[in-house]
Amino acid sequence: MKQFEVIITKEQNRDRLDKILQTHDADWSRTQIQNLMKQEQILVNGEPVKSNYKATEGDVISVTIPSPEVYDIVSEDLNLNIVYEDADVAVVYKPKGMVVHPAPGHLSGTLVNGLMHQIKDLSGINGIMRPGIVHRIDKDTSGLLMVAKHDKAHQSLVDQLVAKTVTRKYTALVHGHIAHDKGTVDAPIGRDPKDRQSMNIVDKGKHAVTHFEVMERFGDYTLVECRLETGRTHQIRVHMKFIGHPLVGDPKYGPKRTLDIGGQALHAGVLGFIQPTTGEYLEFEVPLPDDFKQVLKDLKKD
Repeated sequence: MKQFEVIITKEQNRDRLDKILQTHDADWSRTQIQNLMKQEQILVNGEPVKSNYKATEGDVISVTIPSPEVYDIVSEDLNLNIVYEDADVAVVYKPKGMVVHPAPGHLSGTLVNGLMHQIKDLSGINGIMRPGIVHRIDKDTSGLLMVAKHDKAHQSLVDQLVAKTVTRKYTALVHGHIAHDKGTVDAPIGRDPKDRQSMNIVDKGKHAVTHFEVMERFGDYTLVECRLETGRTHQIRVHMKFIGHPLVGDPKYGPKRTLDIGGQALHAGVLGFIQPTTGEYLEFEVPLPDDFKQVLKDLKKD
């Protein structure tokens, strides 16, 4: 554990606290500072504050950096499909059934284990359990993920997500016949007060917007492309359920009578973002996995 204090000078008066601390240590990212604030490891005059706190001359900033938890996260040869890689970022395909990062009690077989084997350097902003991981998709969702190879690239990708400039398009098979060709779901998402393991539409939830467009109709089922404007936990699954068209195969948000395909029919097929160093827009696309294709073939036969 490391502890130190910073006393605010006249020149720093009214500056944001995260900006001041970044000046104190240039290697710190805003995300790292904000995480420490949430954990009340950064105090102003002995009291916790929000990340947008504006300092006053004479404030005493106390910073405690906890010792990192030690886990033996080992690299594993999982033969991941690295779709793209340069000095700053990589784009990797996560197959259905694979967890993105390790957690206590589940330390192997994850995307991170495979990344550690195939990519030499990974960003450390998200800690030892999630090196390189900028965003996630659910275990039973297949598709593309951005991976950061160092902290500056990581921060750039996070900033793009916050600015809503990252392209994220998903293919989803849902229950029911959607009559209109396109639409937008704008409804806040938060923890379900009746089931803390699930998300739901709640008044005090986080702003969430999903745009969708019908790709094909199969009687009682509809294939849609969903474009995320925000990226909340289980966003597409919750939003499609909210409008009466839950995902096929979804064990958490779908109906009891659904097609048994081993999880929700959801595929993150298109991913686009600005390369952090060159400023070039990069976009990647991967086809539907074979099991998803087979479901669509069977529906067409019927």
